[in-house]
Amino acid sequence: MATTGADVGQPAVESFERAGLLAWPGIDVEWDGAWVRRAANGYTKRANSLQCFDPADGHEADRRLAEAVDWFTRRNLPPVVRTTPLESPALTAALDAANWRRIDLSHLYAMPLTPKQPDPSGTILDLADPLFLAAQRNLQHYQPDQMHKLQALLASMTVPACGIVLEREGNVVASGLMAIADGILITGNVITDPARRRQGLAADMMRTGLAWAHDKGANIAALNVQADNAAAKALYASLGFTRQYDYSYRIPGGPA
Repeated sequence: MATTGADVGQPAVESFERAGLLAWPGIDVEWDGAWVRRAANGYTKRANSLQCFDPADGHEADRRLAEAVDWFTRRNLPPVVRTTPLESPALTAALDAANWRRIDLSHLYAMPLTPKQPDPSGTILDLADPLFLAAQRNLQHYQPDQMHKLQALLASMTVPACGIVLEREGNVVASGLMAIADGILITGNVITDPARRRQGLAADMMRTGLAWAHDKGANIAALNVQADNAAAKALYASLGFTRQYDYSYRIPGGPA
């Protein structure tokens, strides 16, 4: 695992993960001790997974894991576990024994939030604004069912949040979502027009959102990025983000 950000004065892992629960919520949420099950119609693994928030909470891990699998199955969702440095060793052992495999190794990136200059062509929008929704639909190439799931998740958000749209020559070229929980900005759904990549547009869009968050009182910015996404990692590093810790997902079947 990477360090937890102590070298740059960042919050502990739990602070980031709990902010993520609020900034990217499940629609259906159920706690089992320090284990939380979340479901959001299958939109993203993060919002549709089991996660442990206390390494000491490992009693009856096999039984509780089986109950979580049943919980997801009853919601017509594949069982997924989000594995972070907070995971109980007993849960890890139960996953290993049941031959759950690891997928999507990812990093949590973060940085102290300082004043930023927004792009003149960047627009801050309500999450239900048609322009933001159209930007996500078109740039992500979402089908109607995917848009319905996204909108349902957005409607469940209770923290300050906004959509960002960046335009060039009257065309939407980049978009993203920003949400603030416990003073931490969480960024998601960052997307750029494939025909306009490597032009600094995602960075311009990000700076617009970072400026909004700073004005709203956030003091830390954080985001999730897959380990194999070299372009995204380079983008975030150029903005000042640094790797804080690693996480992954586990699903049934195959080698751990």
